[in-house]
Amino acid sequence: MKALKYLLVAIGGVAVLIGAVIAYVAATFDPNAYKPEIIKLVKESKQRTLKLDGDITLSFWPNIGAALGKVSLSEARSEKEFAAIESARVSIKLMPLFSRQVVVDEVRVRGAKAAIVRYKDGRMNIDDLLAKDEKQWKEDVAFDVAEVLIENSALTVRDEQKGARYSVSKLDLRTGRIASNVPTNVALSVTVQTNQPKLNLATSLKSRLTFDLDRQVYVLDGMSLDAKGDALDIRGLALKAAGSVTAKLAASEFTADRLSVAMTGEIGTDSLDVKLDAPKLLLTKEKASGDKVTLVAKVTGAQGAINANVGLPGIEGTGKAFKSSAMTLDLDMKRGELALRAKLSSPLAGNIEARQVTLPNLAANLTVSGPDIPGKSLAGELRGSASLDGGKENASASLAGKVGDSNIKARLGLASFKSAAVSFDVDIDQLDLDRYFPPAPAAQKEKGPEKPFDLTGLRNLNAGGTIRIGALKANNIRAQNVRVSVKAAGGRVDLNPVNAGFYQGTLASAVSINAAPATPTFAVKHHMSGISIAPLLKDLANNDTLEGRGNVSLDVTSQGSTASALKKALNGSAAVKLTDGAVKGIDVAGSIRGAKARLGSLRGEQTQKADKTQKTDFSELTATFRITNGVARNNDLSLKSPLLRVGGEGDINIGEDSLNYLVKASIVGTSKGQGGRELADLQGITVPVRVTGPMAAPSYQLDFGSMATDLAKQKVEERLTSEIGRRLGGGAAAGGAAASGKDAGKGTTPASSGRPQDMLKGLFGR
Repeated sequence: MKALKYLLVAIGGVAVLIGAVIAYVAATFDPNAYKPEIIKLVKESKQRTLKLDGDITLSFWPNIGAALGKVSLSEARSEKEFAAIESARVSIKLMPLFSRQVVVDEVRVRGAKAAIVRYKDGRMNIDDLLAKDEKQWKEDVAFDVAEVLIENSALTVRDEQKGARYSVSKLDLRTGRIASNVPTNVALSVTVQTNQPKLNLATSLKSRLTFDLDRQVYVLDGMSLDAKGDALDIRGLALKAAGSVTAKLAASEFTADRLSVAMTGEIGTDSLDVKLDAPKLLLTKEKASGDKVTLVAKVTGAQGAINANVGLPGIEGTGKAFKSSAMTLDLDMKRGELALRAKLSSPLAGNIEARQVTLPNLAANLTVSGPDIPGKSLAGELRGSASLDGGKENASASLAGKVGDSNIKARLGLASFKSAAVSFDVDIDQLDLDRYFPPAPAAQKEKGPEKPFDLTGLRNLNAGGTIRIGALKANNIRAQNVRVSVKAAGGRVDLNPVNAGFYQGTLASAVSINAAPATPTFAVKHHMSGISIAPLLKDLANNDTLEGRGNVSLDVTSQGSTASALKKALNGSAAVKLTDGAVKGIDVAGSIRGAKARLGSLRGEQTQKADKTQKTDFSELTATFRITNGVARNNDLSLKSPLLRVGGEGDINIGEDSLNYLVKASIVGTSKGQGGRELADLQGITVPVRVTGPMAAPSYQLDFGSMATDLAKQKVEERLTSEIGRRLGGGAAAGGAAASGKDAGKGTTPASSGRPQDMLKGLFGR
């Protein structure tokens, strides 16, 4: 007992001695006197500039602590500020130090800010500050903090490798005791801003936190989360989440209890409302179970609404192989007078460890209804399968079925969740787009200003693939065996190449749409080989003015948000080469023949409307066009036939749908066709024909006055040639001798012997 007494007295004496030493050091030691030495040490060891503008206060009992005033630290080998604090206090428990452990008792920080950078080569601007021996750090520090208080602090992280920037500001954190497996109350508020993904959220979290760093276990009990701001394409986001969540990362286990999430916001001009309820969910390697999970999403706007309900009944199995009897999705969409209802269902299977989910027997039934839908309603049914791989960040689906009159087979894929790159391969036996999106009637097109088409949906589209269609009809144009390669990225969509059977010939095209600028731009290249032009024009523009077969090429660009703007901004070139055809609406040869009998009475020009019962046949027609601001200019029209040669030049105003064109027709041969009258006496005559007016119903203006002048000149030339030939030939000599004898008796000179005007009078009997 005496030994124990002496031992206690000795320990007490040592404690008093230690206390006296600490008290003396605290009373006599001034750390501020060592500021220059501290600054110098940091400069020499880290090549950073440390500024200690505030006072340093030390405490030694009952804990060792330090309080700092305003402090800043520069970047390495630079005077640029890396981090700073307005004030801070950290204390460490004294007694654990004797057991070679550092136990943090208190952390208080106010006005802290720092900027962390990862450079393109992978280096970071904090590499020189990180602990060299992480294992030693973990062994020497026991994570046990009585209280953490952080106020008005900020942190930015810039990743130059990824081009990403993350910012945390207005950070306020208050906790109770933080130690492994010790529940503590946490209150956090912070503003988070990132550019990948795009976020700007003011967030607050209250919960009871329990964690175990060694076992990687984290528990949020009684969680209440609020977030407001912008996220991705959602503006005015308001998110609330409540419940309890447990994550055991090392064991790949996840538990949710009474978890509910509610979110509202705006996407474009539409309002978004989403609710998720998961009463009980347990996912582990050995077991997977849970009550019914429901998700309800609504999108409403001036143009319509979308309602989606997802139901997942209770799941069972293990983490490596869980399943659910039937997942269901009910979708109800309405846009204007068009409505879509769809129901999807499939058993569900998955692997939590591999983060995989499959829908092995997917069935989709859909119905589209509206006043413009044939029969007011259209139904379809698709079946197939789908899968999602979270580890590889991809998804795929394979579907087949019938929608309306179209049999469809499709393979779809999502190569990357981050890039949202969609791939597809689609086969359709026949597709009549006009059945689902009929062209507006002409009377409707004339009412009011045009409504701009909206291509903003293409700006974020990232997709590529192939579409094959056996028979296609779009805007009343028909094609067969269509094959289209599609690539969309960065707001640009390229359809290249496009190949199809086209009006008894072939079509090869390349189409490009750039929706990135405020005013969309378009580029189109078409080459049609061996096509029949008459049915194409009839289907395209209800125009029946040209027949023939041959090649048509088009290479144009344009920009605009309406069809009219595109037509007026059209620039490029076009070419036509047709054989064995006809121009309908006028019989040029017949008009010239019909004019012959009336040449004595007709003077000037005569205008006649197009008459589709008349036509001008040709063996070959060629023309090239230069298109500028919606006006196609041509000056090399060439139409050939055994009877006619036709040339021309003029303008086709595509923007105004009008013509102003001059055709010059010449008779070069004789024929009994096209009216059955001989044209030998009109050979060589050229008649100008002015074609003007709307392209759907042009007027033809024949210049008969010019024709009469040409015919008169021809007659003069013929009579003059004949008379000169007669007088210079045998008949002329005999006549001259007789006249000479007669005139000699009178002693006069013949009137026609010397003056040209007298000779011309003789030709016409005057």
